[in-house]
Amino acid sequence: MTKIWTVVERDVRMFLQYKFMLIMRGIWFIAQISLFGLVVSRIVTDQYPNYFQYYAAGCGIIMLFSTSMFIGYDIYEEAEHGVVEYLLSLPVSRRELVLGRSIGGGLRSFVYVGPLLGLVLILTGVTNPINIIIAFLSLFLFAFGVSGLSITLAVGIKSHDRFDILLGVLDALIVRLSTTLYPKAAMMKASSIASPIYSSLAQFNPLTFASDLFRWGAGLEAYFPDLTNPVIAIAGLILFFSIFAFISITIYEKRLEGGGWQ
Repeated sequence: MTKIWTVVERDVRMFLQYKFMLIMRGIWFIAQISLFGLVVSRIVTDQYPNYFQYYAAGCGIIMLFSTSMFIGYDIYEEAEHGVVEYLLSLPVSRRELVLGRSIGGGLRSFVYVGPLLGLVLILTGVTNPINIIIAFLSLFLFAFGVSGLSITLAVGIKSHDRFDILLGVLDALIVRLSTTLYPKAAMMKASSIASPIYSSLAQFNPLTFASDLFRWGAGLEAYFPDLTNPVIAIAGLILFFSIFAFISITIYEKRLEGGGWQ
């Protein structure tokens, strides 16, 4: 366990070295909720008087998703610079290395995004501390699951450019086909034949589970009754975590079989 934690600690320290990226993402988050969030909330104030809190919570989950996906870039950089061979030469087994990378990828994003989610809670208020504790614990699983997804894609795709493009496509699809930015009821009201399809897909999106669960923890279910049932959201996040944690560990370990990345 000590060796696994050493790998986790290394990943966290490496992540905190990306100061420019972290600052820019922080600026994006502040700009989204302080500018765009306030403007849009005023536009829809008649239908959704608490939309600003809804939107701020969704932005926090988007941040958690994007920073958890960043572990894939680290894996590529290590492969290109020969760091993988160095890591394999250390007194750490492949299984311990893989487990440490999977845990570290999720933990470091939560360390960074946690204070931002705390800011959202200040803006929304917390009516039930127990609910928010349950929601935060579930978001840990979400972060670990996204990290596992990123590792799976990174070790399964040989091209760095393809990986970058695929992440852009996933971000465009997964984020937009979720309730991170708008309620399911708003999707159904949209003047489009595909609206029911969008709403149906959003119900099975892990970002929907995570964002709606966080909103439930913040007490927003009274204003948005179409939020996903917290029991279903927790079950969905556990399933998401279990699938991609297992897949990432299995594939990453096999790619390292034989002593290297290639």
